Amino acid sequence: MTPRLSPWQLGATLYMPAVRDDIADVILHNKIPGLRSLVICLEDAIGEDDLPQALHNLQQVLNSLNAARQSAGGAHWPLVFIRPRHSEMGAWLVENCDLAAVDGLVLPKFTRDSLPVWWQILEHSHLSLMPTLETEEVFDVLQMRELAETLQQHPVRSRILALRIGGNDLMNILALRRSRHYTLYDSPMGYTIQMLIAVFGSRDFALTAPVCEHIDDRQIMDSELALDIAHGLVGKTAIHPSQIAIIEQALMVSASDHEDALRILNSSQAVFKSQGAMCEPATHRRWAAAILARAQVYGIAPEAGQPLRRFSAGYLPEI
Repeated sequence: MTPRLSPWQLGATLYMPAVRDDIADVILHNKIPGLRSLVICLEDAIGEDDLPQALHNLQQVLNSLNAARQSAGGAHWPLVFIRPRHSEMGAWLVENCDLAAVDGLVLPKFTRDSLPVWWQILEHSHLSLMPTLETEEVFDVLQMRELAETLQQHPVRSRILALRIGGNDLMNILALRRSRHYTLYDSPMGYTIQMLIAVFGSRDFALTAPVCEHIDDRQIMDSELALDIAHGLVGKTAIHPSQIAIIEQALMVSASDHEDALRILNSSQAVFKSQGAMCEPATHRRWAAAILARAQVYGIAPEAGQPLRRFSAGYLPEI
């Protein structure tokens, strides 16, 4: 069974401004079906003038969650994260709020220089961390390699659930906005995502995909999701509930990949042919393990005309 705090459990991570008055209802009463994880945002989604109201609202949400947790437990809730505005706000939250019902923090504008500050704040908490890579340093492969090596050797490593790629902030640094007609991979972010995967993925860090801000363009969304998954990203930021089912569907594993993964992990042959392609367990084993882990959460995509059956591990095809 996949643990609750696993990168594969993130799915479509919905960002919700902390000023919304229905956050507790969304978490406690399944108001948004299929939601696996959400981020209560106190950063870019909140204007300065709205910050006092956002913090007050967050406190009310925490009160509701903690009361429900004490009476019924929160095992079936979505994963809940808070994104503070900066490290000073992160420290205030840890010192002044009961975060027992919260799974972790999303760390904005994360850099190698900010690591000691964040670790001092969070070392003695239970919180998991999702640092966001969204500053100018992200475009420098040498600085990213230094950050990856530092994180790999630091005690924070065991607390990092995934690294989030802040696509819009990175495009803003380049004075760009994503095109309405192309995926993010058709912009400078294509290189950036590939570089981050090479640097961090090779060190066993999970990375999540940036948001697709064109909410009503299903073709662009589908194309981008296919590329996200081809690059090994474990989930995707969502900004609208309508994106959740689309992301979940894309994360399902194809029957052919599932079959190959099983054969790779169970074969005694060094090399064999499967479905017209070479399978080499020595070099495909990690891919196969990831495919099975993803399938356990999201299930196997049905072939055309094949119904779905709900299982505890996700959606599996009717047999």
